[in-house]
Amino acid sequence: MSTSKGSAAKGGGGKKKEVKKETKLGMAYRKDDNFGEWYSEVVVNSEMIEYYDISGCYILRPWAMEIWELMKEFFDAEIKKLKLKPYYFPLFVTENVLQKEKDHIEGFAPEVAWVTKSGKSDLEAPIAIRPTSETVMYPYFSKWIRSHRDLPLRCNQWCNVVRWEFSNPTPFIRSREFLWQEGHTAFANKEEADEEVLQILELYRRIYEEFLAVPVSKGRKSEVEKFAGGLYTTSVEAFIPNTGRGIQGATSHCLGQNFAKMFDITFENEKGVREMVWQNSWAYTTRSIGVMVMTHGDDKGLVLPPKVAPIQVGSILTGK
Repeated sequence: MSTSKGSAAKGGGGKKKEVKKETKLGMAYRKDDNFGEWYSEVVVNSEMIEYYDISGCYILRPWAMEIWELMKEFFDAEIKKLKLKPYYFPLFVTENVLQKEKDHIEGFAPEVAWVTKSGKSDLEAPIAIRPTSETVMYPYFSKWIRSHRDLPLRCNQWCNVVRWEFSNPTPFIRSREFLWQEGHTAFANKEEADEEVLQILELYRRIYEEFLAVPVSKGRKSEVEKFAGGLYTTSVEAFIPNTGRGIQGATSHCLGQNFAKMFDITFENEKGVREMVWQNSWAYTTRSIGVMVMTHGDDKGLVLPPKVAPIQVGSILTGK
């Protein structure tokens, strides 16, 4: 599963920034004058995040986590209607499994973080921390799917992933560890897979437009931009006026039968003939929160749409 490697904002890196904060009553930077510094100031002063002592990693504070939980509640309810089941797969993956799908891992190779030691001793074989879960899950799809009666297989998990190799980290938008939802499904035919790709893409549109009040465009990625190892990729894209740039909001991929070939995921159809499954994967991340902040925040600070605002009404006491 992919997330965009582009960034809508510069600044906000992993080192703790000297955000000017003489008082909590005003902003030191203006959105139109210095967008990167303004964004960093907003997410810190509004208590959405706190900088951590590892570059590109951030503490997500209650304001951010409550927004994430509200979106999670909506999405879980919707995918339950599609018969998705909750799973959790391990964080670690062996090098042999990760290398099994060459095109896929080449797309992620620079970003993979490796565990190489246990205490002071070198591990016999390095273990990767998942940058995405295709190669973690699909060996078990091969084990669980035997007959057409086992299809469709539809898994969803909420977890963290790590993608290490990049510069200029930005809170929510571009971080080395982030939270996401990822779905992985297998079908007996391409028509069912194609249908689900668009169903999920529409749910992502609803998250952005109905909850975050961020307009997005749905579309299909070019062959160059599509997910490594997949058949085709669709996405929702937002636009950040202050940067004049688009930003990828979420992706829904049809993987075709490429991973089925690599991991021998086959089933016996109703005529007793063995066939390969058709697969999808799809995801959105905590980047969505950053896109919302960039879209609605102003020179006074954080602005939250009503559907994701943890506090709906506040009282201000004044004297005579």
